[in-house]
Amino acid sequence: MKWTIRYLREAEEDLNRLDGSVSREVRKAIEKLKTDPENFGKALGHKQVNLTGLREVKLRKAGIRIVYNVCRTESSLLIVVVGFRADDEVYKIADRRMKDLK
Repeated sequence: MKWTIRYLREAEEDLNRLDGSVSREVRKAIEKLKTDPENFGKALGHKQVNLTGLREVKLRKAGIRIVYNVCRTESSLLIVVVGFRADDEVYKIADRRMKDLK
């Protein structure tokens, strides 16, 4: 089954801020998510904040994390944040953005 990809406005901005080669790598990883989002990424739980229900993909070479939510009823993925792995700030941003959705 092919999944539909949706982006939070802020996540789209995150992606657009990346330089060309990193942006291409991230977009390629997001395309891979369409085929099997639950096995391609890793489930997140409690980091510094509660991220239960969210998943992540780490692009080690590029130093990027992609945090997303799988919506099974709509067969869609919501990209929540695309950010650098250097610290755990990505998790705090994901938590804040998900709270803003509610």
